[in-house]
Amino acid sequence: MSDFIYIENAKQFVGQTVTLKGWVSNKREGKGIVFIILRDGTGFCQCVVTEDNSGIENLNNAQSCTLETSVNIEGIIALDEKQIGGIEIQVTNIKIIGESIEYPIAKKEHGIEFLMDQRHLWLRSTRQWAIMRIRNTIIFSIHKYFQSQQFIQMDAPIFTGNACEGTSTLFESDFYGDTAYLSQSGQLYGEAMAMAMGKIYTFGPTFRAEKSKTRRHLSEFWMIEPEMAFYDIFQNMDTIEGMLHFVIKEVIENCKTELETINRDISILESSLKPFPRMTYDEAVDIIKGKVPVNGVYSIALLEKELKDAEDSLVAIDNEIEEKEKKIASGSLKKGEVNFMTAKVIQLKQEKNDIEELLRNIPTWLNSARNFEYGNDFGGSDETVLTKLFDSPVMVYDWPHEVKAFYLKRNPEDNRFARGVDVLAPEGYGEIVGGGERETNVESLIEKIHEHQLPMEEFEWYLDLRKFGSVPHSGFGLGLERLVTWVCKLKHVRESIPFPRMYGRLKP
Repeated sequence: MSDFIYIENAKQFVGQTVTLKGWVSNKREGKGIVFIILRDGTGFCQCVVTEDNSGIENLNNAQSCTLETSVNIEGIIALDEKQIGGIEIQVTNIKIIGESIEYPIAKKEHGIEFLMDQRHLWLRSTRQWAIMRIRNTIIFSIHKYFQSQQFIQMDAPIFTGNACEGTSTLFESDFYGDTAYLSQSGQLYGEAMAMAMGKIYTFGPTFRAEKSKTRRHLSEFWMIEPEMAFYDIFQNMDTIEGMLHFVIKEVIENCKTELETINRDISILESSLKPFPRMTYDEAVDIIKGKVPVNGVYSIALLEKELKDAEDSLVAIDNEIEEKEKKIASGSLKKGEVNFMTAKVIQLKQEKNDIEELLRNIPTWLNSARNFEYGNDFGGSDETVLTKLFDSPVMVYDWPHEVKAFYLKRNPEDNRFARGVDVLAPEGYGEIVGGGERETNVESLIEKIHEHQLPMEEFEWYLDLRKFGSVPHSGFGLGLERLVTWVCKLKHVRESIPFPRMYGRLKP
């Protein structure tokens, strides 16, 4: 049995003396009193150290604690609904386990590159703690959903001899003298496993060598790839929707504290529990170009209004910043008022940065909407324009076959289209799921392999799946980090994974 308890369980021990072990995430002092915010990975708790309750030696120990000092704290748990978690600890004993000397991440603002260089320490911050716990809930709920639906988890190889969607974005490696690649998808192997097990899903790392620095791209990320025998594209879409509904519901129910910590407005998550709008590529293009309204709203008009509102907001924020900075410089404010006003100016400047970014982006989105060329795949701007008109994920299916992967089945009623489906997250987050019904005709597959200039010899085993008891089947790939990014409403995918690997970033 453990000789200490975790903060997440502390409320069960109100009135009792307990031992906590953790790190000092924050500290403030008054005369004869020290307030320590302790974190232990499960939560945060205020610990009160006074000379009367704790003795002068323990008060001195508390005063000597710096940020991220690890400590052993004994004390009595008292209810206090004003505090984090509704409790605080009246400390009777505090011992320092490990000193923290000049912790580099202070409470002041730091640039993103500095924080990324300190990622091994940045993970300790309250916000990153919350994001990683939400990520954990998403992972666990994905497993829960598929296991409850009688899927078998299986694993695809990471070293492969073939490309799933072309060789231009593959990391090449030497495999005992042969050329191998780090997998960009386990999907082809998933099809083989589904022919053995019926319904399977893989959950593993995948790699894309794209020299892209957009907020949506990582070079190493985690993919969940189910594959289902005897499923068509519409049953596939039902599965996608069912999985996302389950995951979002689990996050809302089990991550209330974490969502509050990152100030996530959950109204969009709640509205995403309803059926997702489903539309063909043709229908989506008409919405993007402003030809067809959604609930009476046209894309072009919406963007033009957003542009005007952003311009007005920028003027108002500039005026408010100027007003507050004058008051601070006047010397007429008390210290507490100065600190409050300074914090407000910092907040306003961040809001100003966000609005300025919006003012840079909206003209790009407007240009995309006005000039989209039919037949093209959707870029980030196109996805943003479309999803701005919805308050839940959107499913777009039946794409021009030229812009989709070689293994997708053609629509039997219109050969111009492939039976692919993309799920686009609202709030401008774009694609989080891509999938579709797989081609079962060997000759059609051979034609597409040639068209994509892929090495035929590497796909002989894949063609075998169509020769020995082929059946209609479908599947999809869910990008874990893109889902986490949307659920948490992060500005960049790099915060959605413990140690991001992307173009220009290999350390720490």
